[in-house]
Amino acid sequence: MLYPINEIFQTIQGEGVFTGLPAIFVRLQGCPVGCPWCDTRHTWVVDPARQVPISQVLDCSNESDGWSPMSGAQVLASFAELGYRAKHVVITGGEPCLYDLNELSETLHQAGYQLQIETSGTSEILTHPATWVTVSPKIGMAGGLTVLPSALARANEIKHPVAMMRHVEELDDLLSGAQLREDVVIALQPISQKPRATELAMAVCIERNWRLSIQTHKYLEID
Repeated sequence: MLYPINEIFQTIQGEGVFTGLPAIFVRLQGCPVGCPWCDTRHTWVVDPARQVPISQVLDCSNESDGWSPMSGAQVLASFAELGYRAKHVVITGGEPCLYDLNELSETLHQAGYQLQIETSGTSEILTHPATWVTVSPKIGMAGGLTVLPSALARANEIKHPVAMMRHVEELDDLLSGAQLREDVVIALQPISQKPRATELAMAVCIERNWRLSIQTHKYLEID
């Protein structure tokens, strides 16, 4: 299977459970969700006219809407070609679960990599059983998609962006009656770095014994 790869680069995971861990990010092109605060809008459309050579998506983070079709084996080979040493791989987007990730995830797991997927939960999650799945549920977005119960049930981590109490209430409604893993991690992540959003997230996390996820990469000004 060929995946539309927007970029592959090595950095530090800046948010969620694996904050601070060196990671290789594999960003896929394509996303119909339509989040208004999205900082990767260039990944929304898979335009055939924007297909580029593989060399243009390796070791870069240039906010281009170009993409290159790559197999799981080619993605794996690129890590060695680039000299990357991180053993944690983050499959992100766009919305990576638009695609069947079984082949890619199997290839990476067999090669000894720890794999994480970051998804909105609006598409079926097809991946290796050992993959860590981070669902950042997108509720009421412009694309009109709903968060799937199967995505919530598969999630190892539910990381919800919040700016105001309404967003916490939306998460409560979403999780009400949902079948979740017993050990699922629930985290709140301030949408902005503004004090009001951060203070709200902190207060709710303390009250409910949830986790606070800060986008440390934005403070560090790294990708």
